[in-house]
Amino acid sequence: MPVESHQAGFAELDARTFHDLLRLRIDVFVVEQSCPYPELDGRDVEPGTRHLWLTRDGAVVAYLRILADPDGLARIGRVVVAPAARGAGLAGALMTEALAVVGDRPCVLEAQTHLVGFYAGHGFTVSGPGYLDDGIPHTPMRRKPTN
Repeated sequence: MPVESHQAGFAELDARTFHDLLRLRIDVFVVEQSCPYPELDGRDVEPGTRHLWLTRDGAVVAYLRILADPDGLARIGRVVVAPAARGAGLAGALMTEALAVVGDRPCVLEAQTHLVGFYAGHGFTVSGPGYLDDGIPHTPMRRKPTN
């Protein structure tokens, strides 16, 4: 079944779509990974935030968001793929699309440590020491401008 790509700012999202995006994020990050944390951090609604997601037959199967940090950095986060859709290259396709949106701006992310190699394949390098976030090892990474 073909996968459809979508991109929007918060003001362009209808209530059902935003619900479906949040449901995927909560199902994976809060429930599957057992990390009770406030998923709604206020950054989804910022004017510079871009939401990117993939659907199959109308259902959200992968998602990420790009934040515009005050220092001019693009920050990729909340990268998630639905359990039933894993292993099909969707995270890679979404990252490729996100980096096209980011363009020549420097970009950072906080990788779950077991995914450092995946992000390295998209031009990111480790930029600091690892740390625990809600009991999950994370590693800060940075992608330098491509110009």
